[in-house]
Amino acid sequence: MAARWSSENVVVEFRDSQATAMSVDRLGQHAVLSGRRFLYIVNLDAPFEGHRKISRQSKWDIGAVQWNPHDSFAHYFAASSNQRVDLYKWKDGSGEVGTTLQGHTRVISDLDWAVFEPDLLVTSSVDTYIYIWDIKDTRKPTVALSAVAGASQVKWNKKNANCLATSHDGDVRIWDKRKPSTAVEYLAAHLSKIHGLDWHPDIEHVLATSSQDNSVKFWDYRQPRKYLSILPCQVPVWKARYTPFSNGLVTVMVPQLRRENSLLLWNVFDLNTPVHTFVGHDDVVLEFQWRKQKEGSKDYQLVTWSRDQTLRMWRVDSQMQRLCANDILDGVDEFIESISLLPEPEKTLHTQDIDHQHSLSHGEEEVLKEDPPSSVLEENKSEQPGLPQTLQQEFSLINVQIRNVNVEMDAADRSCTVSVHCSGHRVKMLVKFPAQYPNNAAPSFQFINPTTITSTMKAKLLKILKDTSLQKVKRNQSCLEPCLRQLVSCLESFVNQEDSTSSNPFALPNSVTPPLPTFARVTTAYGSYQDANIPFPRTSGARFCGAGFLVYFTRPMTMHRAVSPTEPTPRSLSALSAYHTGLIAPMKIRTEAPGNLRLYSGSPTRSEKEQVSISSFYYKERKSRRWKSKREGSDSGNRPIKAAGKVIIQDTACLLPVHKSLGELYILNMNDIQETCQKNATSALLVGRKDLVQVWSLATVATDLCLGPKSDPDLETPWARHPFGRQLLESL
Repeated sequence: MAARWSSENVVVEFRDSQATAMSVDRLGQHAVLSGRRFLYIVNLDAPFEGHRKISRQSKWDIGAVQWNPHDSFAHYFAASSNQRVDLYKWKDGSGEVGTTLQGHTRVISDLDWAVFEPDLLVTSSVDTYIYIWDIKDTRKPTVALSAVAGASQVKWNKKNANCLATSHDGDVRIWDKRKPSTAVEYLAAHLSKIHGLDWHPDIEHVLATSSQDNSVKFWDYRQPRKYLSILPCQVPVWKARYTPFSNGLVTVMVPQLRRENSLLLWNVFDLNTPVHTFVGHDDVVLEFQWRKQKEGSKDYQLVTWSRDQTLRMWRVDSQMQRLCANDILDGVDEFIESISLLPEPEKTLHTQDIDHQHSLSHGEEEVLKEDPPSSVLEENKSEQPGLPQTLQQEFSLINVQIRNVNVEMDAADRSCTVSVHCSGHRVKMLVKFPAQYPNNAAPSFQFINPTTITSTMKAKLLKILKDTSLQKVKRNQSCLEPCLRQLVSCLESFVNQEDSTSSNPFALPNSVTPPLPTFARVTTAYGSYQDANIPFPRTSGARFCGAGFLVYFTRPMTMHRAVSPTEPTPRSLSALSAYHTGLIAPMKIRTEAPGNLRLYSGSPTRSEKEQVSISSFYYKERKSRRWKSKREGSDSGNRPIKAAGKVIIQDTACLLPVHKSLGELYILNMNDIQETCQKNATSALLVGRKDLVQVWSLATVATDLCLGPKSDPDLETPWARHPFGRQLLESL
């Protein structure tokens, strides 16, 4: 698959544009290129026939530009420049600035138009604020969201009008605009800066993040401690975005030594190898967006802009789109995990709900058999050419060679019986297809005898099969074979987990996490989004006090930081969870007396039941030598180790211009300056201030009576005018 590649279909050069951003409008007719002096509007239907310019007067480059995604406002686009956003209106071949949004105090990093409300625009900035603007009233933002760190990316959810996500260094915050005071969820997504953020086009809770740490991660923010899947890369990932067609992802890498400037198309169900490579750009790809499909065409067009100052358009035909199709639903372990987190009553009711759905769909079947709507069938035929149009056709095309599966199909009854054998387990299931299938009507699944798996496993399988079928029928696609493959895959996964659990009773249920010994937890959980405003705990510090002392505390000598000294300390307490995986070696335990249970440092793996201690980030105990007493055979290692460092109070009075003791000893006798200077020099010597002894000694000499003014001022220059006279005293 990696050998598949294509060159661009259209190449347009803009050598003098110096554009840093690009955006394609909602209708797919125009693209805007943002240069420092001009905004270039390109007609994508005739890109070689010249372009229009909108002049701009600013010394700042445009950081982000985006067209309004709604048909009624398709002629508006927003462009950010330094601390402001300009709203442009393009109509009838000319453009102008409509209004300006000003409110941020630092550079604006990103902006995004709302998916459901055409009047709303969100902006993020380095000043730690995220503002939601209503373009009908631009005097001030309607909603202000505040974070500890500056936001580099912001994106509206494509399925939920109130939800949006922001990235802050390596973290992601999920916000509800109705509750602006705090984020509703917090993801410690990456160990390095996040460059790209994109919501799944069909699933509300799923998003993808691309980072400087050479990876793309897929998340369900309802499970913030564990990513769904990961795409490891050899270089940092600049952008990663879902395709408008199903199951696709396009990535742009940050090339090393400008060697690789291609765009890669991935199937999110198989992240081992890209399914296609778009080759052509000579420099870093700065932006890419999808052009709206033309009426009557199933081809898509990918529009890219690069630092080589070329705009390229690539055709993505139906054959290339099919490379991203997959019959097996991704994320088996994630669905299993989500089911296992449900409360027990919900699990038991889930099976009953599916059985009830089965009875309803069977009743609907009898009604719809009598008079099937011809309009629905005609629409299905026109929209899905080449796919099975009837259940009989699907049965005839199904692959019956799936391992360990036997299928008995009855097209007349619109049902089939599936039998699966796997390592001593047997599953038999009845699948019923409603009359509307596959037009957004999923089949029902029911276990029948003989089935040997547990009720918990049945509930999990039913959930996965239901999700698999719904995903297919939403696009009017047949789902029987994908469900069969999913059933086999999940059943084998369950069996493997049972085998590993029986052979290793200490193994955790999550197959992704390496087995760890279980132990009692005595620490408090940290790293939740509520801790985002709490500074990370300090292990050393110093402070001056007014009495002339410096108080400081340090780490114990027996402990040292468990991570590399080059790793930066997290900014806030919530960032502790970013160090849970891969950064520190797994925890070990030492068997000791119950009262002296101590943990060797290391970051625990992510688990719902595990908690994290701050000491696991900072401290690593030094193994104490053990020796047995000749009399008692006791273990000297049981002696407690100091859990805290020393608090040291240092006298810094000698460094300060004000000294408490000297303030008590000094005299000021205006009638006898010599005596004042001599006694004060003695007092300074008593407290060890040799620098002040020298000062008072010079003052004693400079104020000697023999140097006083003469009666005749014409005899010599007065001593006060001498450099060692008044000038010296004033300088002291």
